Amino acid sequence: MSATGGLRVAVFGATGLAGTGVVRACLEDPRIAEVRSVTRRPLRFSEPGLKEVRCHDFLDLDPVAPDLEGLDALCFCLGISASQAASQEDYRRITHDFALAAGRATRAASPQAAFHFISGSGAGERSWMSWARVKAETERDLARLGLARCLSWRPAMILPEEAPDRLTWVQMLGGALARPLAFLPDFSVGNVAIGEAMIQATFEGRKDGVVENREIRELAARHRAAPGAHQPDQRRGGG
Repeated sequence: MSATGGLRVAVFGATGLAGTGVVRACLEDPRIAEVRSVTRRPLRFSEPGLKEVRCHDFLDLDPVAPDLEGLDALCFCLGISASQAASQEDYRRITHDFALAAGRATRAASPQAAFHFISGSGAGERSWMSWARVKAETERDLARLGLARCLSWRPAMILPEEAPDRLTWVQMLGGALARPLAFLPDFSVGNVAIGEAMIQATFEGRKDGVVENREIRELAARHRAAPGAHQPDQRRGGG
């Protein structure tokens, strides 16, 4: 924690759909003292408590190692859809290798920090879909790193409560189809709700395991009900 008692959180992939929501959730929570956005592209906004950390090689994090010190949590939201990847090898490098590099860097710089990895609903090592196997293998390999706390988050369809820099056509189509069914707890979750759930799990001391979509929404609801979790004038709806 910082000298004032608030949490320090780093977010990888802050310009993407999930990362944008996680950053917003952190900025709206007065209990978060600082948010460090580790990103290749510049952010489209700046706010008090938000520090931008530019990273040019996510396999070599030595240049940003000082910015990973003193963290209470690192939220790894960096990723790419299988349809966007140039090849299966490229998808694995971004999904698996980048995450493992961030996990090792977190273990070295902030050994007590919670590591939150955005996986995906349907991840499984025996799945016939290659993306699902890579996600599950990443979950497994992160769990073996010896991190103090490591959680893998499996959201279903992610809805843009906070709009990112850009949405892929898959995200736009999926969001349009999912919104009418947003009341179903296993079907979708807002991107800000994911961040709220990560914050809540960090405060609750959750150490490890997989968090499925329904539980993400439950954690987000507990966060929204927690005393002091939001500024007095904030009014956000359900996840």
